[in-house]
Amino acid sequence: MTAVIVVVVVAIALLLLLSMSIRVAREYERGIIFRLGRLLPEPKGPGLFLLIPIIDKMVKVDLRTITLTVPPQEVITKDNVPVRVNAVAYFRIVAPKDAIVQVENFMVATSQIAQTTLRSVLGQHVLDELLSEREKINAILQSIIDEATAPWGVKVSIVEVKDVEIPQGMQRAMARQAEAERERRAKVINAEGEFQASQRLKEAAAVMSQEPISVQLRYLQTLLEIGTTNASTIVFPIPIDILRPLMPAAATEDETRD
Repeated sequence: MTAVIVVVVVAIALLLLLSMSIRVAREYERGIIFRLGRLLPEPKGPGLFLLIPIIDKMVKVDLRTITLTVPPQEVITKDNVPVRVNAVAYFRIVAPKDAIVQVENFMVATSQIAQTTLRSVLGQHVLDELLSEREKINAILQSIIDEATAPWGVKVSIVEVKDVEIPQGMQRAMARQAEAERERRAKVINAEGEFQASQRLKEAAAVMSQEPISVQLRYLQTLLEIGTTNASTIVFPIPIDILRPLMPAAATEDETRD
């Protein structure tokens, strides 16, 4: 009976040791193995592998792309405008051993680097650049953060500035500036229209100067248009020059009657 109990205990112990030895890593995971405190040369996985109980310690590393939200940062731009900016960064682990050995916590370290870089880079640009040249600033941020995190086995692929909060006073000033710009453009367009109209009037005057009768016809046409669009009676003086071409014809007609 005692022998049976011993066999059962040994079997249970072996099963426990076996369960502690068997590890499975998914396709996107790697196992970093420390054997008696020493790092093994190659990560384990994906798939099934065995550990030596008590002797081996494993740390799993996820190789998928990680989304890191950079908290809002207070930034003073190059033209001394205080803004509040937040961003998002996308990175992944390309060297699992370095991510575990070279830095205590790669997530915290990457987040801190992203925050300090965000404040530093945006402080070197004026507000107009921050609003209109997002792609350029994003590329600068990505390059600096990626270079800083490369020794940790971290590859930063994308950094995007999300929101830029501007003080209310600055927003009103920008609105006034935009309104002034629109008024300036409207005045320029109006002046251009007046210039083109004066050019056409000049050309029309040159044509009329060659044919004086055209001025009289235009005057009569204007009177006709006024008469059709207004119900009130309007008295216009008629220049004698308009009637002068008709006077010889009237005199000739009177002589014929006599």
